[in-house]
Amino acid sequence: MLNYIGYRVLQLVPLLLAISVIVFFIIQLPPGDFLETYIQQLEMSGTEVDQGTILSLQHQYGLDQSFIMQYFIWMKNILLEGDLGRSFQWNQPVAEVLGDRLMLTMVISVISLIFIWAIAIPIGIYSATHQYSPLDYVFTFIGFIGLAVPGFLIALVVLYFVFVNTGVSLSGLFSPEYVDAPWSMAKVIDMLPHLILPVVVIGMSGTAGLIRVMRGMLLDELSKQYVITARAKGVEGKKLLFKYPVRMAFNPLISTIGWTLPALISGEAIVSIVMNLPTTGPILLRALMFQDMYLAGSFLLIVSVLTVLGTLLSDILLAWLDPRIRFGGVAD
Repeated sequence: MLNYIGYRVLQLVPLLLAISVIVFFIIQLPPGDFLETYIQQLEMSGTEVDQGTILSLQHQYGLDQSFIMQYFIWMKNILLEGDLGRSFQWNQPVAEVLGDRLMLTMVISVISLIFIWAIAIPIGIYSATHQYSPLDYVFTFIGFIGLAVPGFLIALVVLYFVFVNTGVSLSGLFSPEYVDAPWSMAKVIDMLPHLILPVVVIGMSGTAGLIRVMRGMLLDELSKQYVITARAKGVEGKKLLFKYPVRMAFNPLISTIGWTLPALISGEAIVSIVMNLPTTGPILLRALMFQDMYLAGSFLLIVSVLTVLGTLLSDILLAWLDPRIRFGGVAD
């Protein structure tokens, strides 16, 4: 097991290096750059920009360097100084732009993840152990609706009906008086009731999908020979259910950690835009639209690193949880 972990960790170094190159290459694929977009906006507003100003701005933003030099400067600053670069659009360091938005995104996503697991796992177990019962059909129907209807549409419908019937807008995470206020206990308390709707909306599709996965995996395990043999020997129902079948059915849930960690950062961008949530999703969308390469690149790099780390964590947990899983498929 230790050899496996060590080997997987060593694989991360070249993988993360390759990911950083690919990310930096991808964000520079669109024609032009932020400066060209910025100059076009100035010219459309009637402001003339002379060549000297253009050269000065290119030097200020480091756009006069080659692709390789820009990449090495970016990586050097990240590795040696923890500096993710400067956002062109916001004219601030990337770390400051992400700041509170990163924290709020993680809070919403972690609570959504807890909500998903707390709802989906018990329902999935019940549906599998009471197959084709009335409640199983009800949960299956609700699950299909949750999978079929996108989260942003649910958010729009809920916001519309609440506003039409009560005149209250549920968008945002804070009351108007706390939007720009510094963090305090009063602001945190004000945020808590505003978290309910985003958590439910973001968690609905994940809950529906996880119910189907848990139900299917548990049904597969309950039909295996070891369960039939244990029942024949008189093993108690709950003890038999939770000691092995439920444990084995957790494998797909553990394997999803690989994209659960980046999801904590990226969040639901469209839902965040619809509900006016101050999370990182809208920031990434704006960065890509305005070719803000250091902001977009840093964001994508963070998500990619979390994906790799999440995959490593899920592999280790799977090897520990399920003794059938061995590195290379060979038992020790």
